[in-house]
Amino acid sequence: MATRDVVFPSGRRALYERNRYSPAVRSNGFLFVSGQVGSRDDGTPEPDLERQVELAFEHLNEVLAAAGCTFEDVIDVTVYLVDPASTFEKVWGVVPAYWGSAPYPALTAVGVTWLYGFQFEIKAIAKLPAG
Repeated sequence: MATRDVVFPSGRRALYERNRYSPAVRSNGFLFVSGQVGSRDDGTPEPDLERQVELAFEHLNEVLAAAGCTFEDVIDVTVYLVDPASTFEKVWGVVPAYWGSAPYPALTAVGVTWLYGFQFEIKAIAKLPAG
């Protein structure tokens, strides 16, 4: 098997290594970004839902930047929400600040019962810049 071309944002490598996963992997012109959550610097969940969503997007943007991408390069997004019936409107109130303008990426939203203490997670696939 070929070695994975892993992307690490600066400053959080120990957190990813402790949890035994890669924040993103480059493959065939695409960047596959692992689910990003609204964790504080020590990895614990931010208790405020809106701030948790902001942090998740900030972490996503850090991973994208480490690969030379921005959210404008994202083509597919999956979000996971704990109790979406009561959290969706609050979460989606934060999203426009990070989402950019049309045309938007493809989106799948999934309701879940558990996210390791978090209420929101976002994963993405981005097209890597040419060259």
